[in-house]
Amino acid sequence: MLRSYIVTIITYMAAFMAAVVTCNYLTDINQWLMLLSGHLVATLSVFIASQIFNNSSLYDPFWSVAPIPIVIYLAIYPESGQINLEKTLLIVLPVLFWAFRLTLNWLRDWKGLSDEDFRYVNLKKKPFSILIDLFGIHVYPTLQVNLSLLPLYYGLSISTNTANVYLYLASIFTISAVVLETVADEQMRTFRSNNSNIGKTMNYGLWTSSRHPNYLGEILFWWGLFFMTISIEPDFWYLFVCPLIMNLMFSLITCKMMDNRSLERRDDYTEYLRNTRQLIPWKK
Repeated sequence: MLRSYIVTIITYMAAFMAAVVTCNYLTDINQWLMLLSGHLVATLSVFIASQIFNNSSLYDPFWSVAPIPIVIYLAIYPESGQINLEKTLLIVLPVLFWAFRLTLNWLRDWKGLSDEDFRYVNLKKKPFSILIDLFGIHVYPTLQVNLSLLPLYYGLSISTNTANVYLYLASIFTISAVVLETVADEQMRTFRSNNSNIGKTMNYGLWTSSRHPNYLGEILFWWGLFFMTISIEPDFWYLFVCPLIMNLMFSLITCKMMDNRSLERRDDYTEYLRNTRQLIPWKK
């Protein structure tokens, strides 16, 4: 495991430095395009490492790690030139809470470079696997996260409006989404820690009324970013497309992949699938 940690740390340090160099070179263009460019260059750095070590799960923590420097940069260097501390804290703290929580969750479950996510293994069995690995496993999620972070650019960097009661409510909503995801993950971790549950379907706690309450929390978090922005700038309502696309990715792709895998591995999952909704915690 020590080797896996060292490889991951070096990879992410190199990716961060590559992103910084890229952004410094592109300071004359639109701020969000600059950050997107740095985000993509960092992604390519992680992709190269994943090829060297033949494990695309090296990219997994990138989902929650990359937004940290992005949101901090937007908070410190807004294009408007104005920093409102109250507004900034209400927007940034929920994002940092989510990022550190999700990264810690990954660390607790990670088995090292000897293990790779089954979804990546299956995707790389298809023709043109190198392209699927690059664009499907690495670049697409980066673009998805970048698009879903876009409301923060408008809320933190463009808007000069100050905090209001709606921002407080939106911030609480976003934090609550992370709490929901945390509770769901902890319930699943407790279930899996009992060897007598091997081969059985998790059907306790939040999981009794939702097949993927952890993903529900993740989806609601991204909606929370949108809500925080429109709470201070209603004119940016059209940014709803950002969390909507994230929502569709989880409901149409990620959840279905997990359902199919569970159907293959658990005899009681068919009944659970029939009786339990995908995301909305409401019995069928």
